Amino acid sequence: MTEGTAETGAATGGVNILLRLEGLTLFVGMVMLYAAWDGSWLVFALLFFVPDLSFLAYLSDAKFGAMVYNAAHSYMAPVALLTLGFGLASPLTLSIALIWLAHIGIDRALGYGLKYSAGFGFTHLGRIGRQRGA
Repeated sequence: MTEGTAETGAATGGVNILLRLEGLTLFVGMVMLYAAWDGSWLVFALLFFVPDLSFLAYLSDAKFGAMVYNAAHSYMAPVALLTLGFGLASPLTLSIALIWLAHIGIDRALGYGLKYSAGFGFTHLGRIGRQRGA
């Protein structure tokens, strides 16, 4: 069995809906915290799509692309950054973490999940793009 078949399984049905609602909740929560924090909306706009630059790693190959994209779209680094920002009382660090988590949240809400090495369109939330109907 090759990756791209059973090894690129995706959440379906109610689980998929729940994961997408979690993403929406994360997005809304982080935007609300950012607003309460009184963060700069210019900084928000400038940094919001920065994690998507990770897709450029796909120019190398799908396996490396998936690894870099997943690193930029996993909760681990921004939550660590958020914790560090609180610990150091660093407004910039907190702002970056909130923006990063908001980005991940809206991606998940829209169905852009973590990637399998079979290609950019194969995610844990289902297929996207041209692979969707395949």
